[in-house]
Amino acid sequence: MSARIGAGLPILRVESLRCWFPIRRGLLQRVVGHVRAVDDVDLEVPSGGTLALVGESGCGKTTVGRAILRLVAAQAGRIWFDGIDLAQLSPEQLRPYRRAIQIVFQDPSASLDPRMRVRDAVAEGMRNFGIGASEAERTARVEALFERVRLDPREIWRYPHEFSGGQRQRICIARALALEPRLVVCDESTSALDVSIQAQILNLLRELQRDLGLSYLFITHDLGVVRYLAQRVAVMYLGQIVEEGDAAQIFAEPRHPYTRALLAAAPSLDPARRGRVRGIAGDVPSPSRPPSGCRFHPRCPEVMARCSQQEPPVERLAGGSSRCFLAAPGAPEAPPDPSRGFSGA
Repeated sequence: MSARIGAGLPILRVESLRCWFPIRRGLLQRVVGHVRAVDDVDLEVPSGGTLALVGESGCGKTTVGRAILRLVAAQAGRIWFDGIDLAQLSPEQLRPYRRAIQIVFQDPSASLDPRMRVRDAVAEGMRNFGIGASEAERTARVEALFERVRLDPREIWRYPHEFSGGQRQRICIARALALEPRLVVCDESTSALDVSIQAQILNLLRELQRDLGLSYLFITHDLGVVRYLAQRVAVMYLGQIVEEGDAAQIFAEPRHPYTRALLAAAPSLDPARRGRVRGIAGDVPSPSRPPSGCRFHPRCPEVMARCSQQEPPVERLAGGSSRCFLAAPGAPEAPPDPSRGFSGA
């Protein structure tokens, strides 16, 4: 495995992860099907770097993050953190790793108990893991964390509603940092903020990564955030990773039609493209009844006859991979017009 960030080896490696949720009906609540939220997902988070997990709402990316933290149960797969398979650990064995892997959720208001002073919210994890010899020492650590995330340490005794949305998200970041994690899962952690506050939080995350050597799994649908923060990108569609690789390569030369679709549908400063493309044609199929063959084929502008009949293999490519027949050696080139097959203005 080639060096990418820092020491070069991934801090987290997920292999063949599957999370299916049963659909129950009737008086006896019999299982009549499954929602295939995550279906055979592989990904790696570089040590000291950022992997962005990108896709439309409902594609399963949040479930991947929660499965890594064992907040939802996975039916199959392996979750390697520092060479240890977290999926095989008992709750007691998992406890030290809960400190090493933290999460920052999308909505800071829902993440903080409104009845708890923010000092106690940040110090709660320290108390649970025995960090700090006394409450006075923990209070000093909370004050230092507030300074680290650019908040006034004199305000640690206030309640969450007394802070703005951006300040509350900084408090959530401080709470994650309180346990000195090595990996932080950021689940749409800037999407609930306005653009100017987003930029401040992203700058803070980059600064923390530089100073503390943190690794991030950054779950988002915002390609602008990905371009700014991530070194690696995994693109997810209907429970599967359809493309993975270096961020610069994916933005410059995407190999999967869905990735090209996301980039074409993203807001653009180019007057020739502005307003021309709104999004991908058609609706996302239900994860309880995914299409046969390639899951993207009902909406794909580059679909071929076999796409509806055969599931494309994962093609290993220089710097990444793509789950598409067009990525196979000797495959015909994709049509040059990225807006073909998309809904227009």
